[in-house]
Amino acid sequence: MKNQNLIFTVTNPYFEMTGYEPKTTFWSDFTIAERFGVSAIKDTYDRSIKSWKEDIVYMTELSMVLNHKGWIYHETNEKLSQYYFNLYKEIDNLIFQLFEDGSDEIHYYIKTTD
Repeated sequence: MKNQNLIFTVTNPYFEMTGYEPKTTFWSDFTIAERFGVSAIKDTYDRSIKSWKEDIVYMTELSMVLNHKGWIYHETNEKLSQYYFNLYKEIDNLIFQLFEDGSDEIHYYIKTTD
């Protein structure tokens, strides 16, 4: 992937707008991965899930970062935007598979991402 149409921001502008305090380095992890292409983004995604799939707080933040990355690239890099949106859909489904419906974890996820 060429570095053309990539946006390198240190912090997540959506988190700044909403006042959400990040608990992870996911935003910068994916920003770094973008420089190395889709395979690096996928590797970062896979490693993040493997490490944090039992932690709803981290999984929630990962979901938000993927969604926000999709929107960041929506007008400037359609392929990368769609790739991030696909990862977002995947993790959203995964969260509902990993955590019991009606549980405190699902309540946290829905409340935080709403």
